[in-house]
Amino acid sequence: MRIKLFLRLTVGFLLACAACFVHAQTVPAATEGNLPLAVGAGFSGYNPDYNTGHLLGGALWMDYFPSQVPHFLQGIGIEAEARDLSLGRSSSQPSNLREDTIEGGVIYSWRHFHNVHPYGKFLMGYGNTDYRSLPGAVVAWRGHDSRTITIAGGGVDIKAFQHIWLRADYEYQSWPDFFKAKKNPVMNPQGFTVGALYRFGGRHFR
Repeated sequence: MRIKLFLRLTVGFLLACAACFVHAQTVPAATEGNLPLAVGAGFSGYNPDYNTGHLLGGALWMDYFPSQVPHFLQGIGIEAEARDLSLGRSSSQPSNLREDTIEGGVIYSWRHFHNVHPYGKFLMGYGNTDYRSLPGAVVAWRGHDSRTITIAGGGVDIKAFQHIWLRADYEYQSWPDFFKAKKNPVMNPQGFTVGALYRFGGRHFR
């Protein structure tokens, strides 16, 4: 089930990338090659905030930085992201623990340095999780939950060569009203992702 969900997220993400690329081909020849779009993938290691331990998985990104913006807004863009965390569960976690997310929002990339671009971002999206009773529980049970989530994060992009950039990314997620029986019901998964981006062009990427 989780593989099918992640495949749907992946296909949707790639179709969105393709749509942006095809749209860019309709612009005059004088501006072709300046598509300010980046597409990438990475490997994530997170604290899922369900008991203790870690959870691993993959991530996909798409960043779009519009070229025709006022000078004081240069560096602002839109990010879409999908992530599937379902691997490498710690022994202290349920055997079916999984957290999938798909989200989008605003990203700001600081372009003061030519080959190093720090950035910050704020995203909103949809989170989907499977879980069960913790190891050693008296009564065994299974659960499934979905939430509208918010994400704050940041990181750095480092140019490797030509259009290839490396990315180190951190996110702090907020899943509201998850632990209803606790004083603090919010679940806060957080973690790091490392990966690579392909930047198609645009003044932002030079």
